[in-house]
Amino acid sequence: MRTRKALSILVIGVGSLLLGVGLLLSAAPAEAAAPLAAVAQGVAQGSTADHSKFEILKGPFATGPEVTAACLTCHTEAARQIMKTTHWTWEQKVQDQQLGKNNVVNNFCIAVSSNEPRCTSCHIGYGYKDRSFDFTQETNVDCLVCHDTTNTYKKFPAGAGHPTYEPREFPAGSGKIWNPPDLAFVAQNVGKTSRATCGSCHFSGGGGDAVKHGDLDSSLINPSRELDVHMGVDGLNFTCATCHTAVEHHIAGGRYVMQAKDVHGIDVPGKDDLSRASCESCHGLAPHQARQLNDHVARVACETCHIPAFARGDQATKMWWDWSAAGKLNAEGKPFKVKNAEGYDIYDSQKGEFIWERNVVPEYVWFNGEFDYTVVGTKIDPTQPVIINALKGSAADPKARIWPVKAFRARQPYDPKTNLLIIPNLFPNSPEDKEAYWRSFDWIAAAQTGMASVNLPFSGEIAFVESVMYWPQTHMVAPKEMALDCEACHSTNGRLAALTDFYMPGRLQHEGLTTFGTALVGVVLLGVLGHGTLRLLLRKGAKKS
Repeated sequence: MRTRKALSILVIGVGSLLLGVGLLLSAAPAEAAAPLAAVAQGVAQGSTADHSKFEILKGPFATGPEVTAACLTCHTEAARQIMKTTHWTWEQKVQDQQLGKNNVVNNFCIAVSSNEPRCTSCHIGYGYKDRSFDFTQETNVDCLVCHDTTNTYKKFPAGAGHPTYEPREFPAGSGKIWNPPDLAFVAQNVGKTSRATCGSCHFSGGGGDAVKHGDLDSSLINPSRELDVHMGVDGLNFTCATCHTAVEHHIAGGRYVMQAKDVHGIDVPGKDDLSRASCESCHGLAPHQARQLNDHVARVACETCHIPAFARGDQATKMWWDWSAAGKLNAEGKPFKVKNAEGYDIYDSQKGEFIWERNVVPEYVWFNGEFDYTVVGTKIDPTQPVIINALKGSAADPKARIWPVKAFRARQPYDPKTNLLIIPNLFPNSPEDKEAYWRSFDWIAAAQTGMASVNLPFSGEIAFVESVMYWPQTHMVAPKEMALDCEACHSTNGRLAALTDFYMPGRLQHEGLTTFGTALVGVVLLGVLGHGTLRLLLRKGAKKS
């Protein structure tokens, strides 16, 4: 009896001890996990330095380069790192092509050359007004455009990368005044990059908000989870840098080389390709519970099912641009604009006609991550639409997967004698610049200046050719409950109807064959039922006899 009582006391004591230890352990991980949870939610973590306490950052600063000089007193290697990146050089050698903004052509504002003061408002430097820009001068690097946390620092649209240093009107005659930022205040409040800082350029490519990409616009500064499951402020609240990781300012991801198929899988220490700019780097190669869905991963990009449409936010995206319609003037001989009911320009004397769309269903292509770009000086075939950036890949290519793309179409100028796309001087680079198209509305004068800037011949004649540029869709990832269902593709007129170089169940149907097959199934079913019924009746008859 005493032994049993002692045993009971021992059990109770040990149980109490284990309970206490358990409570202590459960509390400790909760406290330790708190900052990790904050990181997972994208909450900004406190820096180990309070920049407002640095005497050198108190200014005053007259220019952006003066701020950079102060930054470099501590961040001694930052500028040298930046200068090795595509963000700085606007050059990228890919196989046998020299790409980068300085070399490629597009069908939006067409090309950088002879338009630098306007285009370089999205360069991470100061003073890139022409090809004489000094890419080796460290104080030409703009630290603030990426690291501003005040939302008060903006590059002046026509300032060759500088903010304005005095109140200025832009566009001319608009009444919109751009005020200079308080450079000391911005410098004392620098921090990590954000959706807003990255978006200050990437959301406005092509001349305005939502124009270019389709899946990137100002809606993503404070998006809902429904708009983007990763960046939603009511969800994971990721910043761009959560996935677009950086090593010495080299940022993962890009539009000259893409990772169309990541076979590396989940990144963990010791098995890390230093990039999380792919779905697989977090979700792995078998993210679904259903094996049949996982079988799709090898040939279908995750984005194909999980981005059912683009331009799903507050902004419509531009889908068509007709440069041949530009140049019309009103009765007073002045340029003008026409807006649609939503306030979007559908005609602009300087640029031509536009079409905008929302909730756009992507087109689908085979893509292995490689492009064949049209660059400055590429000969074209004007008898068919020019493909600005042909996406390589096919059903026979094991590296290719089916990808969703925005196909942006346009009509742009070319030289019918040389079959070269025209590089036009659009933006007036000075008050003396009379040839720029946005001042002269003279295609010949604009072409002469622009083509001379890249040392290409110009015959003196202008014609227009249709073109298409493809933008693989990787953002505005919808929640899983909004992903495409099977019939979206596996049907006669499904989303993949244009991809005819492979067999897909449910797509290829013959009406007569379908009718015959259905009838055959019906006959077999009737036969089974009849056979079963007959056996049952015969069995009952045998029992009675």
